[in-house]
Amino acid sequence: MTEEIDWKQELLDSEKFNKKQENQLNNGTKSLIKSWLLGALYIRWKKLKGIREQPAPDSNSSFQGWNKKVEDVNTCQS
Repeated sequence: MTEEIDWKQELLDSEKFNKKQENQLNNGTKSLIKSWLLGALYIRWKKLKGIREQPAPDSNSSFQGWNKKVEDVNTCQS
């Protein structure tokens, strides 16, 4: 069950912004840079609410590790 949260209204109610940011929250954005700023406001709201996202898993790999796996598979198939 996912509850719909109006984060923009919650941030407006907190009064932790300036007039320029209030205009963006009310009217949306019309450029890429302003959308980045709106994203920063969203991150600020998440910090105010104490919402933390899990870090992405480390998916780094090396060619040597990949090559060893390929050799292991070839050895098993022989």
